[in-house]
Amino acid sequence: MTPSTQKMTPLRQRMIDDMRMRKLADKTQSHYLRAVRQFAGFLGRSPDTATAEDLRRYQLHLVDHGISPVSLNAAITGLKFFFEVTLDHAELIARMQPVRVPRTLPVVLSRDEVARLIAAAGNLKHQTALSVAYGAGLRASEVASLKVGDIDSQRMTLRIEQGKGRKDRYAMLAPVLLERLRVWWRAARAQGKMLDGGWLFPGLNPIDPLSTRQLNRAVHAAAQAAQIDKRVSMHTLRHSFATHLLEQKVDIRVIQVLLGHKKLETTALYAQVATDLLRAVVSPLETLRPV
Repeated sequence: MTPSTQKMTPLRQRMIDDMRMRKLADKTQSHYLRAVRQFAGFLGRSPDTATAEDLRRYQLHLVDHGISPVSLNAAITGLKFFFEVTLDHAELIARMQPVRVPRTLPVVLSRDEVARLIAAAGNLKHQTALSVAYGAGLRASEVASLKVGDIDSQRMTLRIEQGKGRKDRYAMLAPVLLERLRVWWRAARAQGKMLDGGWLFPGLNPIDPLSTRQLNRAVHAAAQAAQIDKRVSMHTLRHSFATHLLEQKVDIRVIQVLLGHKKLETTALYAQVATDLLRAVVSPLETLRPV
């Protein structure tokens, strides 16, 4: 939502200023503004006139209309900012508590499926981008944001600038991945598609990076071409990277660092999908003596 599509009221401007003061990401600001706009639509009047009972009715309204736990929590987060920060009325929102989000196991590809997926990508750029996502365990946004200068072939690392949580980190750079990147770099330079010091995966216009939407379209097309029936996204490659490392007996704390996870419990989820580890466990049934 932008000033050009929505009338800029003093209240809205104050909320925008509050978010800018805290340097919230543009996407976060957009989500918060949408949450307040939708609440105002339900209320039928200015949101700064709402009562605690209005907020309670709104949460019930969202639940009754089948909103997902993730979307409900996102709406609550945006409204909490508005009432706690912009209006300084934290007491109104105090009873509007987030709900528990069911934890689902991530989709993981086998090593053979990963190889088929990458080979089925439509062109060298997409093949290389998918190789980076899997080979270094990067998010789609991190792959799209890579620049040529982020490749350190001496230390065999990829520099990730301002990843999730606005944190820099280093990702691993395997020799096979480095060679694939060199092949892509030579081809892109020969075709004039890559600028000096520019994006590693430029878009149609070399001054712009490949978008995450384009990357996800590429991985969906590759999955279809490779006849992989699982629900595949760019993040599936990151899940597969972590799971395969765990199956290779890599310490889970190392995997946590490579993924840039803040909490170890987030990384520990992959232990539940590492099937090689499960198969290696001897069931106590096997140790029973016959009667």
